[in-house]
Amino acid sequence: MDYKAKAVAGLLAATCVFSIIALILSVVQVKNVFLPPSTKYGLVFDAGSTHTALYIYQWPGDKENGTGIVSQVEACAVSGPGISSYADDPAGAGASLKPCLDKAMEIVPAEQQRDTPTYLGATAGMRLLREQNSTKADQVFAEIAKAIGEYPVDFRGARILTGNEEGSFGWITVNYLLETLVKFSFAEKWEHPQDTEVLGALDLGGASTQITFQPGVTIEDKNTSVSFRLYGTNYSLYTHSYLCYGQTQALKMLLAALHQGNLSSQHISHPCYPNGYQENVTTAELYNSPCVHAPNTSSPAQVLTVTGTGDPVACSIAVQKLFNISCGANRTCGFNGVYQPPVRGQFFAFAGFYYTFHFLNLTSQQSLNDVKLTVQDFCKRPWAELVETFPQQKGNLHTYCSVAIYILTLLFDGYKFDEHTWSSIQFRRQAANTDIGWTLGFMLNFTNTIPTEALEHVKGHQPSLWAGAVSFIVLAIVAGLVAALLQCFWKNK
Repeated sequence: MDYKAKAVAGLLAATCVFSIIALILSVVQVKNVFLPPSTKYGLVFDAGSTHTALYIYQWPGDKENGTGIVSQVEACAVSGPGISSYADDPAGAGASLKPCLDKAMEIVPAEQQRDTPTYLGATAGMRLLREQNSTKADQVFAEIAKAIGEYPVDFRGARILTGNEEGSFGWITVNYLLETLVKFSFAEKWEHPQDTEVLGALDLGGASTQITFQPGVTIEDKNTSVSFRLYGTNYSLYTHSYLCYGQTQALKMLLAALHQGNLSSQHISHPCYPNGYQENVTTAELYNSPCVHAPNTSSPAQVLTVTGTGDPVACSIAVQKLFNISCGANRTCGFNGVYQPPVRGQFFAFAGFYYTFHFLNLTSQQSLNDVKLTVQDFCKRPWAELVETFPQQKGNLHTYCSVAIYILTLLFDGYKFDEHTWSSIQFRRQAANTDIGWTLGFMLNFTNTIPTEALEHVKGHQPSLWAGAVSFIVLAIVAGLVAALLQCFWKNK
């Protein structure tokens, strides 16, 4: 065999050796590897009585015990008032949502948008509009559905949440963020926390207020009972929503009661407004809600002059008259005859509860006595002094006294907290740097209905073995190509 044949044979032999080595390296220490789960997205509009916001959520597709580990990606405040304010301009309600939807389309990957569930949940503002004029409420929802339908999302509908849904979803949000439902352990697994008490939730909106907690007794009224299964654990809760007892509607009921106390006069003395404050309001504006009923003798065009007197004692007496706190025999209740078991455990008070107490610097677990003294001192301050001290707050400044007294009355006379359970209430806007509301709890509960995504299974190598196999494959290809080129070249010669 001449040297030419030997060279070609050597290269072919090298090709075989390199290929065998590459094959061995390819099958040595092969491991089963699971690719990270895909990320799912969801959009939820919170259409409250005074404003609307869009929340963008995401969660891994594999879930934990059937429920997603949901996190907030972004929140977008919709410009303008709540959607119930568009009763006479329903197209405006739909148009108001579009800037936030445009923002969501920039965040959710284009290939996932058509699979992104999108909801709009309306609360007490639309409940009141439905009571006033169901046709106008339906028109608002139709225009909203039309506007959202222009976007490439999986629109699941716009509807009014029940009060119990609003309260219980808020409860889920609070406890999820505070890690009482599920927690990432030191073993790097999601687990149900042991020996951890769930918290109650107190929500105060513009048109309704909700209380939700896990009672220590059997719930007697099934209309106030709701059950959830979250992360493999069952929860039975008490929840109730009081329509018309949100702070905006409560203040309207208070002013109407003061007016009806002296119908013959066009002047209303308001003990909850600061001394020196004065405003004019027509009877049409005062009685424009189902929460207040206009007297037969009133004229819609009548102008009423409201003058503040800054009397916290008289204010408290007037606010207490908004509540029927008597309960039937052998029955515990909240107010207005609604069944409620005794409050139990720690509570998170958010939304309107927080904002008013935050303004008064009362969110640091102050004693009940300190809270009452602070509220009384604030209520006695004259209007001119308040305007000078808080020039940026002038729009709502005259209402802080009445709302603060209303909150204390609601908590004690309404929900039956006392001096012993007062310390169990924490006033907070956020938990774990996330705003508290019903939307996150709604999204968590929704993930229970989505099938768990199976993890994609692949074969994996250690990087060094993979690099070695690739190197020998390259060497085998080079040796084979050189042998082929030499064979062709020498034949032509």
